[in-house]
Amino acid sequence: MAQGRFVAYFRVSTARQGRSGLGLEAQQEAVRSYLNGGSWQLVAEVIEVESGKRSDRPKLAEALRLCRLHKATLIIAKLDRLARNVAFVSSLMESGVEFTAVDFPQANRLTVHILAAVAEHEAKLISDRTKAALAAAKARGVKLGGDRGATLSTEAKAKGVAVLQARANSRAADLAPVVAELRASGATSLRSLAAGLNRAGIAPPRGTTWSPMAVSRTLARIEAA
Repeated sequence: MAQGRFVAYFRVSTARQGRSGLGLEAQQEAVRSYLNGGSWQLVAEVIEVESGKRSDRPKLAEALRLCRLHKATLIIAKLDRLARNVAFVSSLMESGVEFTAVDFPQANRLTVHILAAVAEHEAKLISDRTKAALAAAKARGVKLGGDRGATLSTEAKAKGVAVLQARANSRAADLAPVVAELRASGATSLRSLAAGLNRAGIAPPRGTTWSPMAVSRTLARIEAA
């Protein structure tokens, strides 16, 4: 049975289908049937009128933003409603959002495995090229050595910090529209903004509830963007 929070993403190919609901009702019924039973919450339903050949889908971006804000899973009726190419699915996976396709629930795990295999293959190619370059340099008489372990460790730490900062900045960008709406409704203090985010069910960066300090840090990132 379905568990947790979900954001439903529905796509129709033409404006006429969007107005008439042609194809939309079938997608909605498939999602409702899949979620039937269990302990779940449908946070939002997002409808996109778009061509399947395009990758710049603003409503999908909105759905992913809602998933990140609410720590929800993106749910779709059919896998082809998300993408017809691996590159697009890869960008979805990079967003950090889990997704479930009603007609192919195993796709999430299978996609991860495929991407992991591709990444592993690319890493091996890079390693092989590096070894070949070092061997060629040694053959030319270039002296190799030094404390490479410490350098690599420092580089790895720097990359790790950069990844964490990028995630925090992305999270702040997702929160910016929500904060703007709360301010427009009269929430101007850190405490009132924290209360508004808690009422909206949006998870904080750490812990289970928003605090004024957490709001202050998020605002600083939003303003620095």
